[in-house]
Amino acid sequence: MKTIAILTSGGDAPGMNAAIRAVVRAGLDRGFKVMGIQRGYSGLLNGEIFEMNRHSVSDIIHKGGTILRTARCEEFKQEEVRKKAAQILKVFGIDGLVVIGGDGSFTGARLLSELGVATIGIPGTIDNDLPYTEYTLGFDTALNTVLDAINKLRDTSTSHERISIVEVMGRNCGDIALYAGLAGGAESIIVPEKGYDMDEICKTILEGKLKGKMHNLIILAEGVGGANELAEKIEEVTNVETRATILGHIQRGGSPSAFDRVLASKMGYRAVELLAEGKTARAIGVEGTKVIDLDINEALAMPRKFDEKLYEVARVLSY
Repeated sequence: MKTIAILTSGGDAPGMNAAIRAVVRAGLDRGFKVMGIQRGYSGLLNGEIFEMNRHSVSDIIHKGGTILRTARCEEFKQEEVRKKAAQILKVFGIDGLVVIGGDGSFTGARLLSELGVATIGIPGTIDNDLPYTEYTLGFDTALNTVLDAINKLRDTSTSHERISIVEVMGRNCGDIALYAGLAGGAESIIVPEKGYDMDEICKTILEGKLKGKMHNLIILAEGVGGANELAEKIEEVTNVETRATILGHIQRGGSPSAFDRVLASKMGYRAVELLAEGKTARAIGVEGTKVIDLDINEALAMPRKFDEKLYEVARVLSY
């Protein structure tokens, strides 16, 4: 192997730049020529490919987003389009490709590997929704962003003796809501894996009010429903002023945490090691403090398990 490339695909996540930096510098250290592909698979199809050096990744480890930009590419689902992408990689002399992204990006990497391209996947998504790995790049930073917002909202919620509903990202995976809710001391955590009982939430609020509790914090994952609609229903039943805050894409941005920077560096380094060993179709993850890798087909086929124990811990400690 002489030339490797890297791209970021799908939603951006803090830590992607740190991973890019690690791949580039680890690749150069092994004598590889390293190419950057802009705008994910869309950029690959358009030939947006350029050579990178150590200077290309200077002063980026602390930056959010991705210097390579990112995009979604629905047409990549077509076999003829993927064949074109494989041919473009061949034209540029690229032997191996590192893909940073979520399950859709990994699917593209898996299909490219079937066309003879050596591919390695690094999990970059704030949702933490890839079941084969304990943590994905960006999750820890997104949690801290949400927690900072919760801390600020608690101040104003307490001052006005109101209920605050914070809507966070997580269409099918409630990890951001669960972890942030536990860390932020939320009274209620609503996730797509469990749903919610409106009567139970209102009962908890009213019982707390009788005991002298004059404010409540509810964390809602976006996949369950809208925060504004929920706020209207709760205020109607409890007669307690209720306000909704939708954090939106602020959760994707910001300087990555130390945890995400270290994890990204370790994963990027491992990706280059795997390519140097002649491996392909591997997904990199983390188990405890150890960086792991497994077949990308196996990784994508794993069923996701919701952390019932952590949810129970959060429920008990909320009272």
